[in-house]
Amino acid sequence: MSSDQNDFLFFEQDFEDDAVVEQTKFWDILIVDDEPEIHSVTKLALSGVEFLGAGLRFHDAYSGAEAIEVLAKNKNISVIFLDVVMETDDAGLQVVKRVRDELNNQHVRIILRTGQAGITPEEKVIREYDINDYKTKTELTRSKLVTSLITAIRSYEQVCQLEYQSDAMNTIVSASKSILGLTDVKQLCKEIIKHMSIILKCSPRGLVCSKLDGDDFIQVLGGCGHYESYFGKKLINVDSKVFEQVESCFGLSKHQHIDSSSTFILKSKHRKAALYIECDHIPLQAQLQFAEIFLTNVSVALDNIRLFVKLRDAAYKDVLTGISNRTNFIERVVSYQKPHVNDHVFVLLDVVNFADINNGLGQEVGNKVLIGIVQRLRENYPTAKLLSRIGADVFGFIIRQDEFDLKKLNEQLGISFYAEEHLLPIDFRVGLCQQQDFQSSGIDTLKVAYIALDQAKKAKHKEGVYYNIDMQDKMAWRIGIIRQLRHDFARNKLEVWYQPQLALDDLSLIGCEALLRWPASDGVYISPAVFVPLAEDAGLIVDIGQWVLEQACQQQKRLENMGTEICIAVNVSVPQFKVKGYAQTVKNTLLKYGVKPKNIELEITESVVMDELETVISTLSELKELGMEVAIDDFGTGFSSLSYIQSLPLDRLKIDRAFIKDLPNDDTGAIAALVISLGAKLGLKTIAEGVETQEQAQFLKNLGCDEVQGFMYAKPMPENELIEFINKR
Repeated sequence: MSSDQNDFLFFEQDFEDDAVVEQTKFWDILIVDDEPEIHSVTKLALSGVEFLGAGLRFHDAYSGAEAIEVLAKNKNISVIFLDVVMETDDAGLQVVKRVRDELNNQHVRIILRTGQAGITPEEKVIREYDINDYKTKTELTRSKLVTSLITAIRSYEQVCQLEYQSDAMNTIVSASKSILGLTDVKQLCKEIIKHMSIILKCSPRGLVCSKLDGDDFIQVLGGCGHYESYFGKKLINVDSKVFEQVESCFGLSKHQHIDSSSTFILKSKHRKAALYIECDHIPLQAQLQFAEIFLTNVSVALDNIRLFVKLRDAAYKDVLTGISNRTNFIERVVSYQKPHVNDHVFVLLDVVNFADINNGLGQEVGNKVLIGIVQRLRENYPTAKLLSRIGADVFGFIIRQDEFDLKKLNEQLGISFYAEEHLLPIDFRVGLCQQQDFQSSGIDTLKVAYIALDQAKKAKHKEGVYYNIDMQDKMAWRIGIIRQLRHDFARNKLEVWYQPQLALDDLSLIGCEALLRWPASDGVYISPAVFVPLAEDAGLIVDIGQWVLEQACQQQKRLENMGTEICIAVNVSVPQFKVKGYAQTVKNTLLKYGVKPKNIELEITESVVMDELETVISTLSELKELGMEVAIDDFGTGFSSLSYIQSLPLDRLKIDRAFIKDLPNDDTGAIAALVISLGAKLGLKTIAEGVETQEQAQFLKNLGCDEVQGFMYAKPMPENELIEFINKR
C-alpha cells in the first residue's frame, strides 16, 4: 500500500441506492467491550468507511481474555477499540501489556475507551502504555471515532512498512552473505528464490533461467518447489506459459508482473538471465524497490559463478587441447576403483622424443601435433572416459576392456600426423593398468600406470606393457635404493677407488681411472651398474659426478706431492654435459685444487657424444684448449661414432672389455684391431680395459695397442692400496 494515498471515503446513507462495489481488501478491526450495544454502535458509526482502497472488517471480543485469544489467532488485526473496565477495573490495560509483552505484537494500534472518566488519568495511561489514543466513550462521536481510526490505521501501516523495510534489508544482507560465496549454480538458484520470496511475501516456488548470446533456447539453471527437478532443461519443455513470460521479458528487457507470478530480468555481463517466481499478488512498490537492490547482488553472484567456472576450467582443463588435465583426472578416476570389478582399463600414452619436434620444428608445430593426437583419440575411442592430458606429452583415458584392442591402438597411432606442411611419424610408448589394479586414490592409480609406462619406455615396447604387482615391488626397491643413495651421498659415505693404467710396452704406470664405489650397510659394495643409472634417473648424477672430479683432483695433488705425477681419468655422464657452463665448472675445479689440466682426463661415452654433438664438440674443444685430455670410453659399443670421430677433439680411444674378454681363442680380434688401427690413423692412443690374461695382453701388443687396464695388472683399489701399489713399483 502506498502511504501517500491519504484520502478516505465515507459511505453515507444518501448513497444507499447506488450500486454497491464488492470489497476485496479490508482493514481488520477488533472491538473489545463487555457491552454488546457498544459493538453495535461502533460498527454502525464506522459503516461504509474506506481507507486506501480497503474497507473495514470487524471482529468481536467481550472480555480481556477473549481479546487475547482472538489476537493470538489473527495476526492481521490492525486496530483495537479496547474498553478499559470489563471483568476487572483494569482489564483493558492488562490486555495492552499482554499484547505487547506476551504476544510480542508491536504492530497493532490500540484505542482505549472508557465509560468511567477519571478512573485512570489519561496522561498517565498514554505515558505508561503503548497505545494510540485514550478517550471516554461519550467523547467519541462518529466524526472523532472515524478520525481516531484513520490515524491509527495510518500509524499501523507505517509500523508495518518500517518492519518490512528492516526485514527486507536484513534479508538482502543475509542473502548477500549466502549467495555471493556459492559456486554451485543449483544451490545459488535455490537461495535466490528463497530470499526473493521473503521480500515479496510469497511461497518459494520458481526458477532461474538464462540465455547465452547466440543460443536460440532458454535453459533452466535451477529452481525451487516442483521446478527443482528441471535443472539444465530447456524452458520450453518445462512450462510453455512460463517460457512465454520469460521470453517476453527478454524481448522487452524489463520486469513483468501478473496476478499469479512475477518475472525479473537479471543484469549479467555475459548472459541474459531471468528469475520467475510464483506470487499470488502484484508486488507493492516498496517490495519492488527492495527486490531491485537484491537483484543487483544476484547479478554479481551469477557473474561470480561464471568466473568460478572459468577458474575451475583453468584448474581442471588443459588449455591447449580442451580436455581434462592431470588434476581433474586424479580427482575423477577414484570413482572407477571398485573391488572385484575389472571392466575397464586405463591407457597411458607417452609421445617418444616429443622434445625433438618442439626444438626442431618449433612449439607451434608441436602444439598442433598434440591437438592432432587428441582428435585421433576422440575419433577412434568415442566411448572413452576421462580423456586427459596428464603431462606435457602424456595422455590417458579409461575405456571398457571389451572396447579396447592394443594392436588396433598401435595401428591407429602409427599413422603419421599432419602439422602445417609437415607429415610427421610419431612413435608412442603405452602403459596399461587394468581396473582390478586401480588404487584407492587417484594419484596412486596414476603411479601404477606410470610404472607400466616406465617399463614400456625402458624395454622400448611399442606394443604396450600392462602393470603387474611385481613392477611395483621393483619400483619400491628402486625408490628405496635412490633414497638410500641420497642419504649416503649427503653424509659423504660414497668412495672413489682407482684402477691403475699401464703402458703396454714397458708396463710403466701412466695413470689411473677414478671409479665410484658405494658401500652398503653390511659392508658389501653395490655395483655401479645398479646405482649409476638410478642416480641419473633421480637427478643425482650431476652432483655426484662433480664430487668425483673433486676427489680425483685432490688425489692427484696428493700423489704429485709424493713425487708421482700421473693422469687420473674421470667419467662424465650425459646429464653433466647438459649443464650450462660445464667446461667453466671443470676449469674452476682445477684452479681450486691447483691441478694441472694435463693431469686430469675426462672419459665420455658414445651416448654423451651422440646426445648433442655440437654442444659436446664445443665443450670438449674448450677443455682441450685448457690442456686437458679426452677419451671415448667403451668405444665401439654404441652406434654412428665413426661418422663423427674425426670431428671430436680426442686424445684416446678406450676399447671396451666386451671386445677383449674372448681374446685370443674365441674372438678373432677384428673389432679390437679395427679400433687400434683407427686410433693410429687418427693419431690417437688406444687403451684396452678388462685385460685379465697374458695371452690377451700379448695379442693386443701385437696389434699395436698402446695402454692397458685390467685385473691382470691391478684391480680398482682405495687410496691407501693405490699408494702401496705405487711404492712397490
